[in-house]
Amino acid sequence: QVHLVESGGGLVQPGGSLRLSCTASGTVFGFYGLGWYRQAPGKQRELVASIMNADNTNYADSVKGRFTISRDNAKNTVYLQMNSLKPEDTAVYYCSAHHRITTEDYWGQGTQLTVSS
Repeated sequence: QVHLVESGGGLVQPGGSLRLSCTASGTVFGFYGLGWYRQAPGKQRELVASIMNADNTNYADSVKGRFTISRDNAKNTVYLQMNSLKPEDTAVYYCSAHHRITTEDYWGQGTQLTVSS
């Protein structure tokens, strides 16, 4: 069984920074593409950032230049560094692992980010 556990969410003031982490057990991240999604109340879940390997990343236009996704395969962990946070970043953030061959998908439980004064 593959389990993803997230941490790092919380309450941050506008302009602040926070780093989310997601650690997997039951597998090794080398076989997976990884992504961070978010869902705000009343809105569709959207892809924030993805990483296939250290040299292949993609970002939503709304977070380009502010967020950075990275992975540490030795630790089975994916990170999302979030800088210059805005109130519109407020959402539940989910990490996802997608197997490159079998196309199996796994999801974390979600972690709440609230950006507010």
